[in-house]
Amino acid sequence: MRLTTRLSLTAAAALVATGAFAQDFPAGKTVTIIVPFAAGGPTDKVARDLAEALRKPLDGATVVIENAPGAGSTIGMAKAARAKPDGYTLLLTHIGMATAPTLYRKLPYNYAEFEYLGLVNDVPMVVVSKPTLPPGDFKALRSYIDANKGKLNLGHAGLGSASHLCGLMLQTALKSDMTTVAYGGTAPAMTDLMGGQIDVMCDQTTNTTQQVEGKKIKTFAMTTQQRIKTPAVYANLPTLDEAGLKGFNVTIWHGLYAPKGTPAAITQKINAALKQALKDPEFVKKEEGLGAVVVTDKRVEPAEHKKFVAAEVAKWAPVIKAAGQYAD
Repeated sequence: MRLTTRLSLTAAAALVATGAFAQDFPAGKTVTIIVPFAAGGPTDKVARDLAEALRKPLDGATVVIENAPGAGSTIGMAKAARAKPDGYTLLLTHIGMATAPTLYRKLPYNYAEFEYLGLVNDVPMVVVSKPTLPPGDFKALRSYIDANKGKLNLGHAGLGSASHLCGLMLQTALKSDMTTVAYGGTAPAMTDLMGGQIDVMCDQTTNTTQQVEGKKIKTFAMTTQQRIKTPAVYANLPTLDEAGLKGFNVTIWHGLYAPKGTPAAITQKINAALKQALKDPEFVKKEEGLGAVVVTDKRVEPAEHKKFVAAEVAKWAPVIKAAGQYAD
């Protein structure tokens, strides 16, 4: 009886301590957001803008970005999954959270090994090409691809990247046989597209906007089912659905996560801070300037975020399996 009482008191004390720790979080300590991609890429841009917006609602805490790229984001994902579950190490990643379980035969983590904190944004994709490609619109591009079977190169930033996933969906819809060229990141793929080494790419507006505005690449269509109004450079660009690929709809999203086992009181505090950050006028302005749409719907709630990712896993699994592009 005494042993039971002693254990109960110990457990109660632990709960009180955890609650007090959560109440003090972040207690002036640095919060690190792991980004499983290289610095300067589209996900890194989103993370850095979000880090800035999170500082005030996290009681002025310093929020820093740690880039942990490699192996199609799995290195950084695994690092975040194994981090101490105390709220001081978070993860910001994109749709790869939902596609990696199918893309990789063996993962060093499980996508269930995270606490879901809320979605951040939705990012449209845009079909672009090198500046010298002859077609002037998507209809002409489609005919050009058909007339040059096996001769055109479709670039992407690496297995599991947003441009890779969009490219898979595009090739399936077009029933094309363009030669796929994989790069070790977004920057070298875009550099070669501008230089004419590859012909076509499908990438996030967060990565293409600057090049489109500078007229360094050509645009053909948006991947969303509705046109986007900002930035202005995309305002008159049709969607792939309008251009003849009925039902085509690919949007890349970003979400915030914590290691599994992070105390609920802490995840709730981070979620509350995230909701405030997503309403920050400066953050919204930066995202809109890149063509991204800040999430304001129920997916900012952890349970809805998790449900949404599960639906995305189911959506992308057949596309990836049909393409037969896997990694060990």
